[in-house]
Amino acid sequence: MQFDDDADLDTSEVQDVRGSRIPGGNATVGGGIAGLIALLLGLFFGVGPDQLGLSSGDEEPAATSSSLAQVQQTCRTGQDANTKEDCRIVAVVNSVQDYWRSEFKLRQASYSPASTVLFTSRVGTACGAATSAVGPFYCPGDRKVYLDLGFFEELRTKFGSSGGPFAQAYVVAHEYGHHVQNLMGTLQRAQDGRTGQNSNAVKVELQADCYAGVWARHATRTPDDKTGKPLITSLTEADIREGLDAAAAVGDDRIQEKFQGRVTPESWTHGSAEQRQQWFYQGYRTGDMAQCNTFR
Repeated sequence: MQFDDDADLDTSEVQDVRGSRIPGGNATVGGGIAGLIALLLGLFFGVGPDQLGLSSGDEEPAATSSSLAQVQQTCRTGQDANTKEDCRIVAVVNSVQDYWRSEFKLRQASYSPASTVLFTSRVGTACGAATSAVGPFYCPGDRKVYLDLGFFEELRTKFGSSGGPFAQAYVVAHEYGHHVQNLMGTLQRAQDGRTGQNSNAVKVELQADCYAGVWARHATRTPDDKTGKPLITSLTEADIREGLDAAAAVGDDRIQEKFQGRVTPESWTHGSAEQRQQWFYQGYRTGDMAQCNTFR
């Protein structure tokens, strides 16, 4: 995955609160049984602390901007995105949102952008307080994506993904798939509390995977809002394989087998490795969000 060296990055779409301290009580996520549950469920992508029920008893305000807000200072161009991990995330967020803005416009609809919040250790959200153990997640309450960059190392070392820049892009694009679902009113289908292979929870997650694939198909074709040129200049089949590998690594069956030694489909919330790969590739192959109807 290669970015246009001369492209300007829009850092307004990313809030960098790494190094901030959150006032208030301690979140209950991250310790003992609660932390283990968060690790096993949160790292599937997309499960916010509100769904886990693991926010602290005392409401914690969101973290405020830190003096270490690096992305605003160092992520200026596509060249920065080609060399720095946090700048790469800024560029992916820009590309993903450029695509969805254009797609919604084609459908005579208005896309409302969502910020990505980069944090370390723990963060306060409208969905409750969360620690890094929850993994990347989208909070519909404040319409923001939350991400601790340390997760990408865990994706490789703990979950066996080959890693790579596009594996990271897949994670970000998946979370923005949830934002698209929220705007379209489909995200709420997962809130019936049911789990299992055919549950709405699984269907919502697989659709977000499909939406990530749709963006990937158009990533090198979608013009930047300001320059009129695509921010991403190159996306190879090797990149797509990285995305497919990451999708498989976080399949319910693989994670259950790895962490509990058995597979229990009745408790699935995100789908199997095969399903996650299938739906990501469905989106990438067709490039059509209408082909992402996992609810049929």
